[in-house]
Amino acid sequence: MQRITDEVKFRELVGEDRLTVAIFKTTWCKDCHFIDPFIAEVEAAYADRLTMVEIDRDDMENLCSELNILGIPSFIAFKQGQELVRFVSKLRKTREEIEQFLDRAVEVASALESK
Repeated sequence: MQRITDEVKFRELVGEDRLTVAIFKTTWCKDCHFIDPFIAEVEAAYADRLTMVEIDRDDMENLCSELNILGIPSFIAFKQGQELVRFVSKLRKTREEIEQFLDRAVEVASALESK
């Protein structure tokens, strides 16, 4: 998964026609590390439908403030620079919940294309 450390690069990626899901994490977050063992497999399973990128909230505080990222990990789906859906909760996220979110993001992006 590509790690984004530059706001310009972030805006470039989320501005594309392809669905991009940004995962906001930190190095000290236990719930962020909980997803590490399976997130690469999830990314591979969805590679034909979306791009996943990782952002360390502590490295990009201004962007995270702008996007109102409070809880981590947070997942936000973007397409053409527009936020489509987000998955944020204070609870630990399971693989199944993340996959359900990604399915929903793909569905919303597809619905926008058909309009």
